[in-house]
Parts: sequence; structure tokens; C-alpha cells
Amino acid sequence: MTSTIQFLLTCFYVIIPAAIANMMPVFVRSINFLNVSVDFDKKWFDNKPIFGNHKTYRGFFFGIIAAILITYIQSLLYKYPFFQQISFFNYNETSFLVIGFMIGFGVLFGDLIKSFFKRRTNIKPGDKFFPWDQLDLVIGAIIFISFIQRIPWSMILFYIIVGPALHIFFNHLGYWLKIRETKW
Repeated sequence: MTSTIQFLLTCFYVIIPAAIANMMPVFVRSINFLNVSVDFDKKWFDNKPIFGNHKTYRGFFFGIIAAILITYIQSLLYKYPFFQQISFFNYNETSFLVIGFMIGFGVLFGDLIKSFFKRRTNIKPGDKFFPWDQLDLVIGAIIFISFIQRIPWSMILFYIIVGPALHIFFNHLGYWLKIRETKW
């Protein structure tokens, strides 16, 4: 396998838990469990919602659980040479629980921070906030993954360039599958 192909496969493989964690809040929005807003419907000093009532503990819980489940599957696949080659993490040295939690929490934390700034600038939930709608999960995941393992600049650059395109693609896919209400 050439180094370029291996690099691309590694980049895509490591982002799978992050992408699924990012999508989970949409999939579980009809579940009435932990349906409490992260900001407890409090207002900031500007009398605007801190994050908004659409950011819930349910989304955090299921997003993190999804990331942990995906990293668990990746840890099981790690015994096969192909998956060892494309894996960013050494699952023999770092627990899938830690990896999954940090990825899932990082993604959702990044989304939460973006929502904070959207509320400050009067952008409604679901409205476009380019490029931050596309980069929040990437930046959050990168920051929290870096607590576990150093991320090469080449991967960071890849995610900043390719991340927005993938985000837009998956949002459109969700719209076509009738999971999302908007294409963006």
C-alpha cells in the first residue's frame, strides 16, 4: 500500500467515530431520555440562550456512546494487519473507552462552542454558519484526540480542507434520507 493511500485511509478511518458521534443527536432526538438542555435554558449576559435548547444531554450521551462503540469495533479489528496499518491509535496501548470518549466528547464540545458563538451573532439553530458548521467537529475532535496522541500537521490540514466538504455531503445525505430538515 502506498504511503498516500495509507494516509488517506488512516484519515478517514480515524474520523469515523467522530462523524457518527456528530450525527447521533439527530438520530436520537425523538428519544425522551436526558432531554434536558445543556445550558438548562439559561441566558447569557446578553439575554440570549447560552447554547440553545436543542443542545441536550441526550445528544451528548448518545454521541459519546456511539463514538465508544465505533472505537470498540475498531479495537476488535486492530488484530488484523490491514486495520493495524490504517489505524491512528495503537489499541494495544490505549483503551478504546478512552479513545471513544475523547473523540465523542471533543466533537460535541466543538459543536457546543460553535453554538455559543451562533447565539451571540443571532444565527438561529440550523442556519448556516460557514465554515464553522463544518469545522466544529474537526477542531473539537483534534483538540481532544491530542490529549491522547500527537496528531501530525498533515492530518490536521487534511481535516481542515476535506472536513467541510464531507460535512456538507453528509448533511445533504441526511436531508435526502429525510433525517434532517435542511440540506445544510
